[in-house]
Amino acid sequence: MFAKAVFGSPASRLPGRQAGRALVLALQGELGAGKTTFVQGFAQGLGIRERILSPTFIISRRSVIPKQSHFRSFFHIDCYRIRKPADLLSVGWKDIVKDPSNIVVLEWPGHIARLLPKDAIVLRFSYAAKKNARTIALKEKEKKRRI
Repeated sequence: MFAKAVFGSPASRLPGRQAGRALVLALQGELGAGKTTFVQGFAQGLGIRERILSPTFIISRRSVIPKQSHFRSFFHIDCYRIRKPADLLSVGWKDIVKDPSNIVVLEWPGHIARLLPKDAIVLRFSYAAKKNARTIALKEKEKKRRI
């Protein structure tokens, strides 16, 4: 359903696209909370047929989005092993994020928080009360207040 929402939205209404950048999803949650499973389902919804594996050891994987849309590439980036935000720059982060034809899904975004675009969509994954159930919440940006 999430993939349908992305494809069904006019490109100009998606976060990042208005600024001429990639659509960035930042997935937060504990180990086993369902982040990678979500990425697999999202990629499948985009028409990507290859097996989606967590890129924990290689940091980033790129897949071509086969459906005709305003998006062409899907990047799955796992920041779990990134020690400092500058390490993400070595995989071409700046070029990936500035391309509006990209969808970028990040796991463990807290490791590179200062590099996240301000309009990134933050999804928080947590365990639910029922066995094998998860809760996914859209995390709103904290509003800065002047005192």
